[in-house]
Amino acid sequence: MSGEVNLETLLNNMRPVLNTGDYVFCNISTLDKIDLTKIIGSFKEDEGITIILSKAYADTLGLEYSSIMSWITLQVHSSLEAVGLTAAFSSILAKNNISCNVVAGFYHDHLFVIKEDGDKSMELLFNIKS
Repeated sequence: MSGEVNLETLLNNMRPVLNTGDYVFCNISTLDKIDLTKIIGSFKEDEGITIILSKAYADTLGLEYSSIMSWITLQVHSSLEAVGLTAAFSSILAKNNISCNVVAGFYHDHLFVIKEDGDKSMELLFNIKS
């Protein structure tokens, strides 16, 4: 199943969910001491490996991070080829001075916003219409 590409359908069926917990982005040089089952996401960059994980697990490992985030999952199965979805939600969040870090999974888009902006972000996302 390749996912939805129609922007109107995507916006009308996003069904954002605010995941429980606090999440952080950390930069590490190796995954050797990391339980891979506890990583929410990762990306290899020239400067190191960025991992997204629960704040609690990062604290257990003594990892540094700069911000505590809320994690919002859009429950609509968006295609990786869909055009405009990221622009639509990032635009409304930006207009409300909310920083948003987006990770696209195969099935869903995942938004990480500063913890204090989680509830406001949910309100804004629920009110987006095509």
